[in-house]
Amino acid sequence: MADDNRFRVRYRLKAENASEAESRAIGIALEQTVEIPGDIVPAGYISDEIVGQVEGISATGPETYEATISYSPDSAGEEVVQLINVIFGNSSIQQNIRVVGFDPGPEIRKRFAGPRFGIEGVRARTGRARGGLISPVIKPQGSSVSELAEIARRCVLGGADIIKDDHGLANQRMAPFRERVTAVSEAVAEANAQGGGSVCYFVNVTGHSGYPVDEAFQAKEAGAGGVLLMPGLMGFGVVQALSRDKSFDLPIMTHPSFTGPFVLTPETGVDHGLMYGVFQRLAGSDISVFPNVGGRFGFSIEECQSIAKACRDPAGVGKPMMPSPGGGMSVERAGDMVSMYGEDVVYLLGGSLLRAGDRIGEAVRAMRDAVDQMSAT
Repeated sequence: MADDNRFRVRYRLKAENASEAESRAIGIALEQTVEIPGDIVPAGYISDEIVGQVEGISATGPETYEATISYSPDSAGEEVVQLINVIFGNSSIQQNIRVVGFDPGPEIRKRFAGPRFGIEGVRARTGRARGGLISPVIKPQGSSVSELAEIARRCVLGGADIIKDDHGLANQRMAPFRERVTAVSEAVAEANAQGGGSVCYFVNVTGHSGYPVDEAFQAKEAGAGGVLLMPGLMGFGVVQALSRDKSFDLPIMTHPSFTGPFVLTPETGVDHGLMYGVFQRLAGSDISVFPNVGGRFGFSIEECQSIAKACRDPAGVGKPMMPSPGGGMSVERAGDMVSMYGEDVVYLLGGSLLRAGDRIGEAVRAMRDAVDQMSAT
């Protein structure tokens, strides 16, 4: 009987026959753990526990197989970077291997807390007990600090729940990090006081100083209500470090920049739900941003639904988190979006809002009202 303490990964493989599929699976099990030939693996603990164990192989189509491999939690320790490294490290560089499933098992559930806030915590911080959350994105890159702060102020008064930095706002001379964070935080706080709201400003942290955790704390000290991180560029370890730090105590939103190559080719990489749901949640993100169906990135309905399901799955690691689709959002599509994603979701509103100019707050209000109306029907 398999050790129920192990975690399991399902891989889709291309192979000419069952014999080749088994050989490939054994190769993955070795590559993802000891990274040495099977005939020189030390006997005992390493061979019995650490080396991946091929538990099953089944044909799923012409020259296509699915292999289930289990791994010891000791091979991952308590680090999300190493856990993902075991799931798909060196094997990600090989042809025709795709990760299609992950079962954490009881020990990984104990070692990885997942999101600190999750859905309920984000709702508590924003004061939105029911319905989808509205999150305008302040942009474009090249805007001045005062321009970005004014956009944020108008959006708060229009009924936003979260003000999100565009992920292209870093530490450019047009809007330096410290100046931007301070000015936008102040604008959001003033608008909250004026309107009686509790809108949170999520600051984009890029690690320009070489110390992203320090920058996140600087954002908190300046009045930010959360941070935006890009694990595809910064690494999942930064997300985990902040989510585990009790003194930080702010929600984390993760952005998909640089992760496209992991999901876009069906024969390689990882499934969408794993990248934007499971991995983000393991690291401790509270809100996962991903490209919405109907936007300019081409994710399908099924792929978007798989992401939302993984984010909110009660059987996932830690608290359920908020999926946050972006792109293709409009008042006209509000009904379809509510029907597709339900209530526990953060809707990103980007470039389309800027068409409203000085009436951007009214555009936010229109989306707020449309979502609320559709949610109530």
